[in-house]
Amino acid sequence: MSNGPVIIVGAGHGGYQVAASLRQAGFSERICLINDEAHLPYQRPPLSKAYIKGSAGPESLMFRPEKFYQDQKIELIAGRVVSIDRAGHEMLLASGETLAYGHLVLATGARNRLLDLPNANLPDVKYLRILDESEALRAIMPSKTRVVVIGAGFIGLEFAATARIKGLEVDVLELAPRVMARAVTAEVSEYFQKRHREAGIRIHLGVQATSIEAEGDKVTGVSLSDGRHLPADLVVVGVGVLPNIELAAEAGLPVAAGIIVDEYLATADPDISAIGDCALFASPRFGGSLRLESVQNATDHARCLAARLTGDRKPYDGHPWFWSDQGDDKLQISGLTTGYDRVVLRGSAASKAFSAFCYRGETLLGIESINRAGDHMFGRRLQGMNRSITPAQAADESFDLKSALA
Repeated sequence: MSNGPVIIVGAGHGGYQVAASLRQAGFSERICLINDEAHLPYQRPPLSKAYIKGSAGPESLMFRPEKFYQDQKIELIAGRVVSIDRAGHEMLLASGETLAYGHLVLATGARNRLLDLPNANLPDVKYLRILDESEALRAIMPSKTRVVVIGAGFIGLEFAATARIKGLEVDVLELAPRVMARAVTAEVSEYFQKRHREAGIRIHLGVQATSIEAEGDKVTGVSLSDGRHLPADLVVVGVGVLPNIELAAEAGLPVAAGIIVDEYLATADPDISAIGDCALFASPRFGGSLRLESVQNATDHARCLAARLTGDRKPYDGHPWFWSDQGDDKLQISGLTTGYDRVVLRGSAASKAFSAFCYRGETLLGIESINRAGDHMFGRRLQGMNRSITPAQAADESFDLKSALA
């Protein structure tokens, strides 16, 4: 059980969920949620999809209205933490205020990896991770005609599909030989490449931007490593993120590709935990350490930690899942497919609904589903039960998947 106030640094999915779950579990001491954005805590996934496409205001994204935090006695503190005094159990805000903690939760998330190119800091070079960035893009898109998207990961392709629907000419640059190369199988990459190209999006693989061209402060285009030049009046960058580990590192906590925590999400200091995108956590399920960038990971981390802080100490054993909406297609992934050596397809790309079952040997690692929500939910349930089905069963459309859950 935690004694004293719980201070949570970061009000994203993980930070919000820790606060809410602590109160649900009957935690009665002070809870402070430190938020460095000028909004109530909000959902991030719609920012590159529905929100940027639509007309709803920021309030449509909020987890809860302000009254919820008042009723639950969760103190929302606007500000930024600049240092942690572990010996004194307190931290310093940029405002000069200090806050004492019994337990400190680092839910500091990640930030955009910035483009290091000439003219990359011009006003029409945009990123898309936080609400203010989505708002800025939504405001300027009607006045733009041609956008170059740098990076063909989930965010880049989600935005590209949205921009195309809104009538912009769209070029996507990707250094890898296929889109979403680090995240999905070649079969799924090929499907999305075809679908985006059918929508009129030009995808350029195996190339990178070498400079952003401009006249004054107006973007005019992007030069490529193969010598070509693409005209543009808007550039959107999605080249990955960096975990926010600096606060932890400066406090002397061990960090690597994230803030290092054990299977209980505790750092080397028993009074400090880290969750979500910033946490490099020990995983008994997968062996070794993982850092995952997903809503599921952040919220499940938060629930596990809140349980520990209220007396229910169990190792984190959440099962990963992810999703991406691109145009009319919904990609859903259950499990971690890294290290697969065999892919079995169920359904067909021609029907615009299929799943890639990814195996290492005879062991199912994960399922990548396109417009087949049933397969995705099956995968989550099956893997949650620590079961598998054979590659032959996966390939056989007449095999009843539900029978494997009985």
